[in-house]
Amino acid sequence: LIYDSFAHYLVTEKGYDEDLLILAPDSLDFCCKGLVLDIEEGNFLKLAEDGTVLRASHGTKSMTFEEILENYGRREWKHFNTVSGMVSRTAKYYLYDNYFDLPGALLCARVVDSLDQHDGQRKYDFWKDMVAAIQHNYKISAFKENCGMYFPEVKNHPDKYLQKCPESVKKWLKQLKNAGKILLLITSSHSDYCRLLCEHVLGNDFEEYFDILITNALKPGFFSHTPNQRPFRTLENDEEQEALLSLDKPGWYSQGNAIQLYDLLKKMTGKLDPKVVYFGDSMHSDIFPARHYSNWETVFILEELLGDKGTGPAKAESEPLEKKGKYEGDQLKVPYFVSKQWGSFFMDRLPGPENAEETLVHTWSCKCISTYSTIAIPSLEAIADLPLDYRFTRFSSNGPATAGYYPSPPRALLPNDDSVTMK
Repeated sequence: LIYDSFAHYLVTEKGYDEDLLILAPDSLDFCCKGLVLDIEEGNFLKLAEDGTVLRASHGTKSMTFEEILENYGRREWKHFNTVSGMVSRTAKYYLYDNYFDLPGALLCARVVDSLDQHDGQRKYDFWKDMVAAIQHNYKISAFKENCGMYFPEVKNHPDKYLQKCPESVKKWLKQLKNAGKILLLITSSHSDYCRLLCEHVLGNDFEEYFDILITNALKPGFFSHTPNQRPFRTLENDEEQEALLSLDKPGWYSQGNAIQLYDLLKKMTGKLDPKVVYFGDSMHSDIFPARHYSNWETVFILEELLGDKGTGPAKAESEPLEKKGKYEGDQLKVPYFVSKQWGSFFMDRLPGPENAEETLVHTWSCKCISTYSTIAIPSLEAIADLPLDYRFTRFSSNGPATAGYYPSPPRALLPNDDSVTMK
């Protein structure tokens, strides 16, 4: 749906090739989290932890070792220092780090293929049109106005796109609340779309699960901006009202910043430095900023732990595809299975000439996980049945690279690919 809604806009509004509208099921193999789009060159890169290019494609076409060498050499990619310091995005590159963004990577790659075929371009300027497509489909008023393809379709067929929250997770949320924890929901989605999702996923009483709901949080800015730059606002009928000078009580708010939220948490808990554990699935919007700016504990939801055979709950392996609900028919693979084109999310071989000795290295994505997250789990379901005082082994700079993965590390990180389950 995300792919179709962007492609439709590019074709109808910006005059791109109609071929973009046709999506071959096997082309989704291109979608792999952790890729960086080098916008001006039209190249996608998979980076090692030191910034060396491990694999690359021009558009959808994989580049050979020689082509990578010619374009990028055997040194770190020129923007690596900027991107790795802030896990950032700029006008020159875009980091694809969550499933919501990922279909856009395939579309951009196909746009590059199409432009090469018709214009033989060397520098690319399609990015402004992609941004316009994102704006058109996701702008704050789109849900209410029924504009774009995305929101109207999700409104009309929520069952097709949304999975109900497992009972174990709902029970866990209630347990946390009963144990005196303050529960927060912080999302960049606007309140109307958030309500549709939560009612469908958690039930009509979803607000009872949370003490504080913050929508249109505009992460990562929520963590990095000051109260002046990004004040909280109240909502009336999903319309944002005047800015608040401070956050005084729990409730539902829009926009805002982590500084004033933390002040409210101090007030509610009566503690000088209340501990916050923040769960998220985007390194760029959730995990990095929550750790870097707010020094919160971070739990990274990493579905790639399921795609790595031999890890994760057995149930996830045996569940029939039609129950997973994300893809129709059996021709589409689950998004977190290992991409044939890009290989493991966690490790890869350093490219070399045909007969060179191969070196295995961690990917930059993998390095970010152990640097910025406290632990990484495949889903909330994986921890929902544990006692609330269960002690997890954390990632640490002096511990093994596999320490913080629960229930078990990805096989790619284990010696000889042996699967080990940590009890």
